[in-house]
Amino acid sequence: MEPERLRRRLSSAFRLRGLLLRPDALKYLTEAFQSTSEEELDNVTENVIDAVEKQPLSSNMIEQPTVEAAVQECSRAPDEAIENVFNIIGAFDIPRYIYNSERKKFLPLSMTDLPGPSLFGTARDKAELFRERYSILQQRTHRHELFTPSPVVAHPDDSKSKFQLKTVETLLGNTAKVGEVIVLGMITQLKEGKFFLEDPTGVVQLDLSKAQFHSGLYTESCFVLAEGWYEDEVFHVNAFGFPPTEPSATTRAFYGNINFFGGPSSSSVKASAKLKQLEEENEDAMFVFVSDVWLDQAEVLEKLHTMFSGYSSAPPTCFFFCGNFSSAPYGKNQIQSLKGSLKALADIICEYPSIHKSSRFVFVPGPEDPGPGSILPRPPLAEYITQEFRQLVPFSVFTTNPCRIQYCTQEIIIFREDLVNKMCRNCVHFPSSNMDIPNHFVKTILSQGHLTPLPLYVSPVFWAYDYALRVYPVPDLLVIADKHDPFTVTNTECLCINPGSFPRSGFSFKVFYPSNKTVEDSKLQGL
Repeated sequence: MEPERLRRRLSSAFRLRGLLLRPDALKYLTEAFQSTSEEELDNVTENVIDAVEKQPLSSNMIEQPTVEAAVQECSRAPDEAIENVFNIIGAFDIPRYIYNSERKKFLPLSMTDLPGPSLFGTARDKAELFRERYSILQQRTHRHELFTPSPVVAHPDDSKSKFQLKTVETLLGNTAKVGEVIVLGMITQLKEGKFFLEDPTGVVQLDLSKAQFHSGLYTESCFVLAEGWYEDEVFHVNAFGFPPTEPSATTRAFYGNINFFGGPSSSSVKASAKLKQLEEENEDAMFVFVSDVWLDQAEVLEKLHTMFSGYSSAPPTCFFFCGNFSSAPYGKNQIQSLKGSLKALADIICEYPSIHKSSRFVFVPGPEDPGPGSILPRPPLAEYITQEFRQLVPFSVFTTNPCRIQYCTQEIIIFREDLVNKMCRNCVHFPSSNMDIPNHFVKTILSQGHLTPLPLYVSPVFWAYDYALRVYPVPDLLVIADKHDPFTVTNTECLCINPGSFPRSGFSFKVFYPSNKTVEDSKLQGL
């Protein structure tokens, strides 16, 4: 293609995206794309512009170094699949993306003016925590078909069937009665016994006397869609619902292949055909999830013996052991006895060479294991406690709570917390029994896009690391290890499982087969 025409096409492609190329940058691109065929040019240009937009830009004038970096990124070989088959991602290693409402994009932390996270959060971190939860749910709700205004109304009734989201500010600005409005906001109790709805624009008192609640666990500090009418500074709620969920494929179709999940891959593993093929071919892959592995109880160790002997002929890919790792959580000897208990477990594993050689072991700490109180995310067990175990069982990883696992193209979130009880206790309205509690619970977690939609005094969080508890985009498997009875629930193309407390539920655990995304309930009682 002649240089002049190529220059014009490149320049207009950048202008369409609101970017202007400096002459030296345009000259560099013209030379770089000289040999590109016309059919490929549009695709290649799109990729380069995407790569440019990922960089921190101070203005819409694009300099040559920015373009050079983008071209280099696009020409990198995409053959990084092999080392990305299985990754364990700790809560403190998850990338942070912040939603930019002007660009309608998620930007990495480095492209914003926010400081890097610290365990000693500032007041700004606490405010951002709720604002980010709100903005994620708001953009998701706005994109839902019920709230999207159609550009051309083919039929007069069509526009009436769409809902419009209002802010608290628009209600407070009215002196007359406002009928039939829907507001997205957070339920808070600012005065004893009085509930309020809060969003970034203001706060309004609620009258819940006639409110109907859709399915879910409506706790304080959770975000809701409240429908009702407003008069005399009170919002009279007719119905409460949760913000609609969306499958991860829909999220990715909108935001491209950003790697929200974390891990070594530069883009989302969902886009890799090579990993997908590996996942389908490896039908023997098997993950075993066990919670409340009380290593100080002889009966628990005996059952683990039974489990390992059963699996020794076909070792699972990975055993996930969730805390608590001792039945008596407190006391001055806790650390010493936990060290001894782990040594006893290592000795049992070494008795089964096939499992010792082939299986990985991942340990997720529980709320009563040694560590810095009950604040989430929780760091791994201290190296001093686990050192001897790691020497005896080299394929073992002690990770954070929560943690993330990427296996081929599948994304798995594991969280050890007795959450069902906490959420039921802090409900504004306890659901009628038309749907069982696990279904209500799972719907709430996925609708909120967060693992602990509870007030910070009930479930404390390191303010600057709140993003590590996000469940957005929705993972393939969500493991919530809870002392509640075991359950398996599917919602929004996400499989949610609770293995239950191993000693309390008749030694039950769950087995997950990634190749066909199925879960098997297992029990060792009576064996």
